[in-house]
Amino acid sequence: MIAWWLRSALLVAALVCGLAPVLSFAEQSPIRSEITDFKLHQAADGLLLSTTMRFELPDQVEDALYKGIAMYFVAESQIVRERWYWSDKVVAQATRHMRLSYQPLTRRWRLSQSSTPFADSGLGVSLGQNFDELSDALAIMQRIARWNVAEGDVLDDNGTQTLHFQFRLDMSQLPRPLQLSTVGRSGWSLILSRSVRLTSSTVEIAK
Repeated sequence: MIAWWLRSALLVAALVCGLAPVLSFAEQSPIRSEITDFKLHQAADGLLLSTTMRFELPDQVEDALYKGIAMYFVAESQIVRERWYWSDKVVAQATRHMRLSYQPLTRRWRLSQSSTPFADSGLGVSLGQNFDELSDALAIMQRIARWNVAEGDVLDDNGTQTLHFQFRLDMSQLPRPLQLSTVGRSGWSLILSRSVRLTSSTVEIAK
């Protein structure tokens, strides 16, 4: 067991060292990212969120993937109710975790999705797909369809509730040495967000 952990630590250290030139000297051009479509649908079983995003992976992230380091992403939805007499109240929240990895031996990509962090859930309870091309895996990541982000009816007459959506690179699930080496580096940043006040004009109501 000790030998296994030692080999794992040495592998991560070697990968971090291999990334060092990129982390230290590469000029990172601005990453083009945007939310191209965002829809909310109030159904009988809850509020459904559908969105289409467009983004490019930072060069450092893509380079790490090709070196065998899995990358983690998370989509988060939070509905907040404004209260004039107290602090705002979170009335609903949902998360979707994604793990993207590259297998150098097979030259294939694998995307796994889970409602809980992979450190807690393990890969055995996640939905996994394999792809021949990175672009195919990204196409799946960039589209979320009919995601149930809240149970029941979340609309109210006063329009005091706002949905905050965010999609980002989750650095907290990376190997610890890599987390430390990327602190404060803008080249490892990927985040998209959108906030929508929940009213009859922004939420499609099921008929």
